[in-house]
Amino acid sequence: MRPLYIGLMSGTSLDSVDAVAFEFDATGCSMIASHSEPFAPQLRQQTLALMHPGQDEIERLGRLDLELAELFASAANNLIELNTLDRRRIRAIGSHGQTVRHRPQTGFTLQIGDPNLIAERTGLCVVADFRRRDMAAAGQGAPLVPAFHNALFRAPGTDRIILNIGGMANITLLPGDVQQPVIGYDTGPGNVLLDYWIYRQRALSYDRDGAWAATGTVLPGLLQQLLSLPFFQAPAPKSTGREQFNPDWLQQQLLDSGYTAGAPEDIQATLLELSALSISHEIMKVSGPDCEVYLCGGGSHNSLMRKRLQERLKPYSLSTTATLGLDPDWVEACAFAWLAGCRLDSLSGNMPAVTGALGERILGAVYSP
Repeated sequence: MRPLYIGLMSGTSLDSVDAVAFEFDATGCSMIASHSEPFAPQLRQQTLALMHPGQDEIERLGRLDLELAELFASAANNLIELNTLDRRRIRAIGSHGQTVRHRPQTGFTLQIGDPNLIAERTGLCVVADFRRRDMAAAGQGAPLVPAFHNALFRAPGTDRIILNIGGMANITLLPGDVQQPVIGYDTGPGNVLLDYWIYRQRALSYDRDGAWAATGTVLPGLLQQLLSLPFFQAPAPKSTGREQFNPDWLQQQLLDSGYTAGAPEDIQATLLELSALSISHEIMKVSGPDCEVYLCGGGSHNSLMRKRLQERLKPYSLSTTATLGLDPDWVEACAFAWLAGCRLDSLSGNMPAVTGALGERILGAVYSP
């Protein structure tokens, strides 16, 4: 019987903690069960506030480190109980934690959600703190999921790109020539600006299917202003987060471009186009039209986003990772279950060609139950 691992992932959008039970060994792998534990509104707002400099940060960080750990532990325990999983089969929990700072230019990243408390509440081994070992080796510490994409989705003879659209968007190129290295990096915003803008204007947490964006018209001047950010022209390896793409940055761009009084739906349409354009540009830069593109993450459900990507990427084929056997909503959580297994087996979890690290490194710290 294959070992069972639990993966816990809380992304940039801060809507929920995704928990999966994932089994794998040298013969294969499969996802056994999944569960999503929602963020309480107050906890979400407190965590968002911590992502920007403010007063009393250390005290707030300490409290949220514990509160988020309780949420992660609850997600793991509920996954186990709701699916009647045998705890004796579970080798470890891989917990990504909640990123509250990511500054690769200075070699600093911070994910919170105390793994000691998760181990205490679940009675299981926990592997956490995956990013900092890569950064210590001069890497970006992100993205880490391409190593999992390579293990699960690579197909000799077929070029594939795995496109994850979460709060941020990132791509992984899996060349059909197995002698060629994997390429992976963040392309820029995915849903983060779209979610912020619709919440500010209409008090909705997200734009379902891009329906509100579809009522607007793309503003070319604003789009060019947004694309003037040096990040979009920077070469890989590169990674980003809310430190760059946040409400303050967007408000400054609106001010600089003169669109502060523009129709809100036009701005939403432009933000969606920013994500679609920056993603498609990077895909075409690293691959040819015969490449297969597979979407995952929450943005894979945005039908307008998919339409704009398909129009910009024609004649690329576009599908989701469900076609490859893994539901697009759970790919990242499965990746951290897989990374936990790599850590316990003393296998490297990073890809230096992706993160820019000096070499392969074993990622994560182990917290015994």
